[in-house]
Amino acid sequence: MRLLLTSIIALVAGFAGAALWDFSGLRADPTREYLMAHPEVLPEAMQVLQQREQQARIGPLRGELETPFPGAILGNPDGDVTLVEFSDYACTYCRQSLSDVEQLIAANPDLKVVIREYPILRPESVDAARMALAAAEQGKYAAFHDAMFRLGPPTDETIEAAAKDANLDLDRARAAIATGAFDMHLQTNAALASQLGITGTPGWVIGDRAMNGAVGRDRIGEAIAEARES
Repeated sequence: MRLLLTSIIALVAGFAGAALWDFSGLRADPTREYLMAHPEVLPEAMQVLQQREQQARIGPLRGELETPFPGAILGNPDGDVTLVEFSDYACTYCRQSLSDVEQLIAANPDLKVVIREYPILRPESVDAARMALAAAEQGKYAAFHDAMFRLGPPTDETIEAAAKDANLDLDRARAAIATGAFDMHLQTNAALASQLGITGTPGWVIGDRAMNGAVGRDRIGEAIAEARES
């Protein structure tokens, strides 16, 4: 907290530097005086600081972050704008956000949605995530993704039902899962989430912005528009 406050003060000092120049020799702490006189700048300074921190975190990871597990993608695979979602099939808010993502895809033909399986809520979430990646290998990720959320929280029964609904080759999927080949990808997703400050699901990254929770279609849409313009 002290580091954050120091950073904000430094940022505000930069904004206010010109105004304070004439008084720097007369006051012991001109920055404090300015903040006391203009407290309304603090929320703006906080927002600017958070945006800079996000940009610093996202920038070095962008290439890896926006490269999906082969097939684990929704929308336009060749889209110019990329939305990354960290998702857990046991997450109620992820389920609620499914229609938001579908509507955003319909409204933005250039939108590529990279889904990063982030199974953190229950052990069965890991089983569902592995099956989702097996579905991706078979070119049936979107069908499984939709069916898994539609059929309810992950259990052995709902995972198998979703796999059948998506017309997966279950023997092939189970054999791929048994090799442990998907676990490294799930570990990578967890590491990326930690580095980006994604604290739960759903988590979103688009352009230079990272967001946590069911933030809604409008807010994600605004981020998409900003990313397209940048």
